[in-house]
Amino acid sequence: MLHLNRRQFLRNLGVSAAALPFLAGLPSLTGAPLPQRRQRLIIMFSPNGTLPDEFWPDAAGELNLKSILEPLAPFKDRTMMLKGVFNKVRGDGDNHMRGMSCLLTGSELLPGNIMGGGGNPAGWAGSISIDQEIKNFLQSKPETKTRFGSVEFGVAVPNRADPWTRMSYLGGNQPVSPIDDPYRMFEKLYGQMKDKDSLVSILDDVSADLKRVSAKLSARDKQMLEQHMTLVRGLEQELKTPADAHLTHKMPPLDPGIEIVNDNTPQLSRMQIDLLVNSLSNDMTRVATLQYMRSVGQAQMRWLGVEEGHHSLSHEPDANKDAQAKLQKINRWFCGELAYLAKRLAETPEPVGDGSMLDHTLIVWTNELGKGNSHTLDNIPLVLVGGAPGFKMGRSLTLDKVAHNRLWLTIAHAMGHTGLKTFGKADLCEGGDLSLS
Repeated sequence: MLHLNRRQFLRNLGVSAAALPFLAGLPSLTGAPLPQRRQRLIIMFSPNGTLPDEFWPDAAGELNLKSILEPLAPFKDRTMMLKGVFNKVRGDGDNHMRGMSCLLTGSELLPGNIMGGGGNPAGWAGSISIDQEIKNFLQSKPETKTRFGSVEFGVAVPNRADPWTRMSYLGGNQPVSPIDDPYRMFEKLYGQMKDKDSLVSILDDVSADLKRVSAKLSARDKQMLEQHMTLVRGLEQELKTPADAHLTHKMPPLDPGIEIVNDNTPQLSRMQIDLLVNSLSNDMTRVATLQYMRSVGQAQMRWLGVEEGHHSLSHEPDANKDAQAKLQKINRWFCGELAYLAKRLAETPEPVGDGSMLDHTLIVWTNELGKGNSHTLDNIPLVLVGGAPGFKMGRSLTLDKVAHNRLWLTIAHAMGHTGLKTFGKADLCEGGDLSLS
């Protein structure tokens, strides 16, 4: 009824459908009562393991941010690290495949003919991923239903589809492709575009509608609408810029084993994060994933001074100090993007209730491997930032080799999906919720 009331309210004002993405999430549109809290979830992925000595705290309970995690210093009191979470799913495929496509599903890969390392073939994941499970739950209730349910963002995800490139699944054998082109994501969220060369301003088209509705909004909603419009205008200008305008030099021919990642990937990452925050602030969705690259990815990150492929570097022995220094740069860059996401959420007022959006958004940063050169699925890197009911932040926890299924079950319950009793392989859920309070 609340969703229908907002639509009827907009129709009564004579507002076009094109204005809905700007207005549908503002709480003062109608006099209908609104819930006092919107809980949100973002799962962020980066590949090829981490450097344990530069990542994990020295002792349980401490949250001393090592070199990789230093960008999170402004959010230390809102950060939790979880050590001792294992991906215990076995079966077909190699560890990269299971690490990626079992990461959010918690169950075995289906049989298939996609050949993994060591001659271990497999197919797609065999069950739904936790982001889609939570999305389905929220979409089943009128008070938490949103326009999209979930939105899957990508950054530099290669143009291929296999178990190394997909972590979200609608169900068994149903992978979800992330959108890694900000232009396509902008079009998904706001529509109305023709093409990059003839980009028309969405704000110009709906400005009269937005001005008319603005008089009906609370002061806080007016501020949010202004922030929203400013961001959209900026993104429009970015999208009009030629794709190679930000490159410091053109890409040279490379070994085909290397995946070329444009020098403007950092800019594209920030555009995707801005769009992600905007989609959450306007209640287009309450569940999102943000996938950087892919498992076994050979991204060449020249903006960091790294010429080698990421996966090849991750295979180098610990004694290779040059490789270790480059991997430290790569993982610290990923953490910097996480910190930017947290910053954007922290500076955006919560549309419903007090505080900022970060207070009511849980970000989970994870990886398909614990360590690249050992291919271990033990001690999956897990950093939680933000807030969720029952989660005590500002600390590190060392758990006793718990299956990652139990973490997803705990997060589902924090999102209100308390009827979910197991997730993925039922036998890996023994022990139930993790104690994160």
